[in-house]
Amino acid sequence: MLRTINFMGVRNVAFGVTVLLTVLALFSWFQKGLNYGLDFTGGTLIELTYERPADVMKVRSQLSDAGYHEAVVQSFGATTDLLVRMPGEDPQLGHKVAEALQKAGSDNPAQVKRVEFVGPQVGEELRDQGGLGMLMALGGILIYLAFRFQWKFAVGAIVSLIHDVVVTVGILSFFQVTFDLTVLAAVLAIIGYSLNDTIVVFDRVRENFRVLRKASLIENINISTTQTLLRTMATSVSTLLAIAALLFFGGDNLHGFSIALFVGVLAGTYSSIYIANVVLIWLNLSSEDLIPPANTEKEVDERP
Repeated sequence: MLRTINFMGVRNVAFGVTVLLTVLALFSWFQKGLNYGLDFTGGTLIELTYERPADVMKVRSQLSDAGYHEAVVQSFGATTDLLVRMPGEDPQLGHKVAEALQKAGSDNPAQVKRVEFVGPQVGEELRDQGGLGMLMALGGILIYLAFRFQWKFAVGAIVSLIHDVVVTVGILSFFQVTFDLTVLAAVLAIIGYSLNDTIVVFDRVRENFRVLRKASLIENINISTTQTLLRTMATSVSTLLAIAALLFFGGDNLHGFSIALFVGVLAGTYSSIYIANVVLIWLNLSSEDLIPPANTEKEVDERP
């Protein structure tokens, strides 16, 4: 029989760690802000292809010499393809940059495959809609869990998810990782992953209320978390291995996406144990919240 691990025995220490991480994340978020990508700030994206493998450092130097000091140059797919991102509201900026590169690199000429311009109004609209979508997702989760389980479970899950999002975005802000639509998609994916992890634990807690009628809430949570620990670790480790592969081999385009997912999965695994469960203890969840009281009254025979 699996020995029960006393997870809640260190819940006060875990609470201190949670508060510290959250405060640091919020401080970085409001102090440094997010490094929004072109998807949100507006700018120009240019996809170039060369006849021979392109030197990223050389192209950056050519753009700097041409006066484009804020250009970001990345490898894109094959060694002959490059992606250039730069701020600017001129719709013709992409063609001007391509002409400058073609003149500077006559020995290995570049051809323009794609030029995209994102206006600042479009970027602001995308940012607002992304934030609204995240709030709607949290609201929908709150309503679903309140009906599916009980409102105390819903509060615990929402507090856990808010922690995951705040910590992830705070770390992205601290390291100034570019926040674009792919990173926003990663944050939304984190909400789904963390919620799934939390519901697995909550479902076992609810079942054990029926089985372990004499156990206290803390004992129930320790037993339930221990019973689901193997599943949680297997899911988290396999997911982190896949994300690590994306992080190291996915290229620059998936760098921010991978970092956000990696941090989010770690935060979600932690919060499903030491935040969601602790909220249940604070709210004093009991079997009466889940199991209707037994009807001990004798039926009255109303026949004449």
